[in-house]
Amino acid sequence: MPELKKKVSAKKLILDYFLITVGVFIYTFAWQAFVVPTGISGGGLVGFCTVLNYATGIPIPVFFGSINAVLLVIGTIVLGRGFGFKTIYSIILSTVFFAIMPKMEWIYNIGLNTIPPESPQAALRYLVNPIIGGFVCAAGIALIFKRNGSTGGTDIVALIINKYRDISPGKVFLYTDFCIVASIMLLPGKGLSDVIFGYIFTIAFSYMVDMILTGSEQSVQIVIFSQKYEQVADNLMYEHNRGVTALDSVGWYSKQEGKVLIVIARKQKLNEITQSVKLVDPKAFISVTNVSAVYGLGFAQIKGSKKKSTESRLKKLVKWIDS
Repeated sequence: MPELKKKVSAKKLILDYFLITVGVFIYTFAWQAFVVPTGISGGGLVGFCTVLNYATGIPIPVFFGSINAVLLVIGTIVLGRGFGFKTIYSIILSTVFFAIMPKMEWIYNIGLNTIPPESPQAALRYLVNPIIGGFVCAAGIALIFKRNGSTGGTDIVALIINKYRDISPGKVFLYTDFCIVASIMLLPGKGLSDVIFGYIFTIAFSYMVDMILTGSEQSVQIVIFSQKYEQVADNLMYEHNRGVTALDSVGWYSKQEGKVLIVIARKQKLNEITQSVKLVDPKAFISVTNVSAVYGLGFAQIKGSKKKSTESRLKKLVKWIDS
């Protein structure tokens, strides 16, 4: 059994680093193909490094690698040793990709970057590139996140907050990236249009990250009005294994007393539940509402807000170095 566990662990580790490699490639590819050639800035550390690159001419990987070296220490202390190693790998690989991709002409040509600025299609380039770039970039980051990795920068901030609070990574990115994108207006030759296109990229990125990472966990509250509430409730409980809450109600027009049924379920189960209700009572009235968070049995658990002391974090870092 120990040997089998070692084999399984080895296979999982290899798969983790392979998928992280794919995710890093997709992530850096999105920046080099759709964002940087357009002359706009996105959010996160890469966005900040992009602004610095526009201002100084120093290559993005120089800023990206050096700033991440500092943030890496913080991420290792707070998020653990395994996270640290995967982050080191992701940062090094991202730095390499950011260095070699600008030399690959085929990457530049993918993002509609060959359209001349005076062409009528130039406006299409500035609108399409941020949207596609945001979606592709989010796919890469989500793949890295799913294997407990990170490319550093604001990714570390997002994962730390998400570890202790139920705030989606996409929202963290959206809030922290606001100022980074706006800072491009401080550069000569840049204006409001560059900020707007940068925000389009950021919104597309944040939306897609949430859809990939938490889309399957989205829930709905289903309120069912039916005269056959007993049959509907029994059907949902025994045939679909769903919890049902029945509340007393009165139809104000008919003055007839009854029950209102409330069901909380994952969004992908909505069609199955509504179809089941209609089979029992075709006249049933159903109201559906999206819910932002659900806690309890079968759903998410409330994350604590325990604060680790500085001393315990330092001990964790020393233990990691000694090992």
